[in-house]
Amino acid sequence: MRILMDAPQNTENTVLQPPMEAAAQPPLQPLLHDETVVLRAPTQAWSAADGSIGGQPIHGIYFSDVRILSAQAILVAGAPLEHLASVSRGADSSAFVSLARQLDDTTADPGVRAEHVRTATTTGIEERLEITSRLDHELVTEVRVDFVADATGMDFIKSGAGQSTAPPVSIGGGTSHTALWNGEDVSVQLEARGASITADSVSWIVTVPARGSASVSWSYNATDQLAVVNGALGPVPWVVPELHADDDRLSRWVARALSDLDALRLSATANPDQQFLAAGAPWFFTLFGRDSIWAARFMLPLGTRIAADTLRVLASLQGTAPVADTAEEPGKIMHELRRVSLEMPAEGLHLPPLYYGTVDSTALWVCLLHDAWKWGMPVDEVRALLPHLERALEWMRDFGDSDGDGLLEYADKSGRGLSNQGWKDSGDSVQWRDGTLATGPIALVEVQAYAYEAAMHGADLLDAFGADGSPWRGWASRLRTAFHDKFWIHDATGAHLAIALDAAKNPVDTVTSNIGHVLGTGILDEHQAALVAARLVAPTLSSGYGLRTMSTDSAGYWPLSYHGGSVWTHDTAIAIAGLAREGFRSEADELTRGLLAAASGFDYRMPELHSGDPATEFARPVPYAAACRPQAWSAAAAVSVLSSVLGLVPDAPAGTLGIAPTGVVGGVTMNGLVFDGVSGGVATNGAGEVTAGNLPFVVG
Repeated sequence: MRILMDAPQNTENTVLQPPMEAAAQPPLQPLLHDETVVLRAPTQAWSAADGSIGGQPIHGIYFSDVRILSAQAILVAGAPLEHLASVSRGADSSAFVSLARQLDDTTADPGVRAEHVRTATTTGIEERLEITSRLDHELVTEVRVDFVADATGMDFIKSGAGQSTAPPVSIGGGTSHTALWNGEDVSVQLEARGASITADSVSWIVTVPARGSASVSWSYNATDQLAVVNGALGPVPWVVPELHADDDRLSRWVARALSDLDALRLSATANPDQQFLAAGAPWFFTLFGRDSIWAARFMLPLGTRIAADTLRVLASLQGTAPVADTAEEPGKIMHELRRVSLEMPAEGLHLPPLYYGTVDSTALWVCLLHDAWKWGMPVDEVRALLPHLERALEWMRDFGDSDGDGLLEYADKSGRGLSNQGWKDSGDSVQWRDGTLATGPIALVEVQAYAYEAAMHGADLLDAFGADGSPWRGWASRLRTAFHDKFWIHDATGAHLAIALDAAKNPVDTVTSNIGHVLGTGILDEHQAALVAARLVAPTLSSGYGLRTMSTDSAGYWPLSYHGGSVWTHDTAIAIAGLAREGFRSEADELTRGLLAAASGFDYRMPELHSGDPATEFARPVPYAAACRPQAWSAAAAVSVLSSVLGLVPDAPAGTLGIAPTGVVGGVTMNGLVFDGVSGGVATNGAGEVTAGNLPFVVG
């Protein structure tokens, strides 16, 4: 028997409209925490859990920082499907399983189901809908996809302004199964073979055989005339390890993180063979100096290529002249690269497409080069970057220290850039314990430690390659003296490091997570490091789900403040690594347990940040609703934590790899640890001992 399932007669009202803004409500940044994303940089698609697009302000398909589609709904026989489950197939693909009871019989058992698969590629989104029937008769029905074309810039969406004017859609474009539109210099082609296409819908007449299935597919592909980044093709530039830990939360976190990092890979259009990691989805889908450096640094135990490529891409953009509007200076490493200027009028922000407004990326670039050398980056590749190393060191001396006091400080000279230029770059991130904002120029505590480490390790590199590093050791020594003269202060608990010095060189007294970045850089002595370690694990900073950005005893503390009480995964991972390097293993283990608990609560996709609410009061970490997810340094932090758990200390020039495991996750077996270009394996037991290994290198 052949049954025709007719669509309802008045279906024109089901055509999607752009999401409506609440009346008289001021613009609000879209929330992300409950939404579903698939991505393959520079493409991302945000939807509801059932795959539908258009119900929330963030929803849409995006390409190269432009939303190319703001709404999409699937109708079968004129009615929506009923969602059962969503199944991730990796960062770039999800399956949405539904019932199609409008096609079914009247029994309780579902007899017709649908599976909608969405896959992100480097050029767009591919969609497929398969309808499967167990019924003993053939079904003939209509499948219709309603859509709303778009061409809205990401900064417009982030501001909460909604959707700009939808672009006109042309049908055909040389074939009978395509629709075309363009805007913001991005061109889009919707292709749906065998379909009837209008300016807002695609439809097919589908025959589902008895006890069989039928499918339709469609895709959105885009090109960007202003692209400065492209999706990276080919295999990932790191080894994907085989990892087992007795506490499987670590293994699961690493696996999910590496899938996300794969999907975040990009290359610059000027250097298509060199890969780096996009900072995060949806807002920061491009090259960020600081973020890409930290992510690459975390990934070093899996190989040096992503670090080497990141170093080269950033070196190619290294500053050459003083330019106030872009914050460029000779030797400086850039902050961010975008296709067009970033405009956020409500925040008084105008950032040019290539912006250098960061105080820490330059020192961190030097630290990454040194660490990559220690892990075994090829000597010729290191040597080729030494001129950039010297210019970076000179920037710290000649421009980073703008007032000649031996410390690095920053100030926005353009009046339209970032007011704070460390990793905590929100406007209220540097404040006194009473909540008053500090005035700049600001000298951040962690930046001095980065600069000291960069100068000392830069000197080591220069010496190793036949130059004289001693002047930089002298410069570092003077910085260290100034640091200890200015940054140590006291409260009721004892001595601690200030977050920063303000314009008058007064130490800003807030206790913050910034102090965790100072550990392991060499700028502290043993007693000072112990003071920092004790502060980090105090309940005012350690939430049980990671390290709070600001202590709870500060007036400005708020668990959902972006930089004033929330928890950032990478921030905690940096503190864990520093604690481990300084020998404070129990403190490192405590923070590690907190991140593992958070990872489990977020299904192992760690967001950019989460709430600082205590684990003693909340059984799961509370989301920060606008956090990027996934984000490169939050994902790569999983590898950093693994490295800290194993106690890895590389020294490729000396031919040794130190391994001093902790028992915080029990035994660990890892194959795919890369040192000096060679991959090997190691096994440890719960007592923190190396029990086996097929390491083709010397364990120190």
